[in-house]
Amino acid sequence: MKQKTTCLWFLTRQTGGSSSKPFWYLLAVCSFKAYLKFMGLEETKSCYGRSPWIFKGSALYQLHLVKAETARAFIPKKFRLVEAFGYTLGGFFLANYDDSPAGVFDELVVIAGIVWNPPTSCAWAARVLVNNEEACHHGRKDVGLPSQVARFSKRITPVPRQTKGKIGGFLNMIGVGNTICHSKDCIDVQVTEVVGPASSDICNIKFITDVTRPKFNKWMGPLITMSLPSFSGQTEYNPNLLKYSCRIACRVRGAKPAKISGPSSLKDRNSASKTADSTAEQLLDKGRSLSISVMLSKPILALEFNCLEMQVEAPTILPNSTSSLPVA
Repeated sequence: MKQKTTCLWFLTRQTGGSSSKPFWYLLAVCSFKAYLKFMGLEETKSCYGRSPWIFKGSALYQLHLVKAETARAFIPKKFRLVEAFGYTLGGFFLANYDDSPAGVFDELVVIAGIVWNPPTSCAWAARVLVNNEEACHHGRKDVGLPSQVARFSKRITPVPRQTKGKIGGFLNMIGVGNTICHSKDCIDVQVTEVVGPASSDICNIKFITDVTRPKFNKWMGPLITMSLPSFSGQTEYNPNLLKYSCRIACRVRGAKPAKISGPSSLKDRNSASKTADSTAEQLLDKGRSLSISVMLSKPILALEFNCLEMQVEAPTILPNSTSSLPVA
């Protein structure tokens, strides 16, 4: 009944409430709108509004040594890659936003590498995975990012820590001690890209973090402010070459690099036949495979961003920006 009412509303809107249009025309209009909705091309009112867009939460920022040949597959030819000895600086930005224009959501930004933008340099995102449809649409259309919808499956396990000292040991012997205290969590995040009814595992991210103590922000590291300029665009959703800036204010502290593992081996997956298993790897598109390669590259530094507030400005279009598209 709801679908029928929606269709009649479409027809009435197109005809101004009049029934003077022929039936075939009304049917064609309704079918076309249904097609646009199915393809994800239907115009919807964005909840983002005008920039700057504010995001609040926490994040893990990890830098990797990425092979230059891998990074170049994502970066337009007009840019010169910042590299040394065959490697560039890439990595990922794993964030959990508890306040944003699109509400609560998770985001994984896979950073292919750094390109020259004299007198400084800018990052280039290889892939952006979010578990929010509105955030995905905004990233694609307004920021020119290679955004994809994904599923973030999280498991948090408390990490017990043994207390030290003779007094604690004595109290424990007589049964009144409390030698175990919980001050850290082990966070396990499985990221799976979702395209319609199909899904593909991207990676598993496992890291240790301190339990948040709101009254002890000084233990979360110094409060700093920084700006992270980035290039984007030249995708199927936004063919222009764009430049935008993220201004970040947060408490930063060093962390042990997260352990990254790729998709499960094909032999461990359940399937109907061995033939399907042997060809499944070939069905992964090049962009996804190379993004996984970036995630699996060698980590060199990890930073925790707590009390994060990120302000993103609307991108500007660079002149003479339309050219062949890099790997999506």
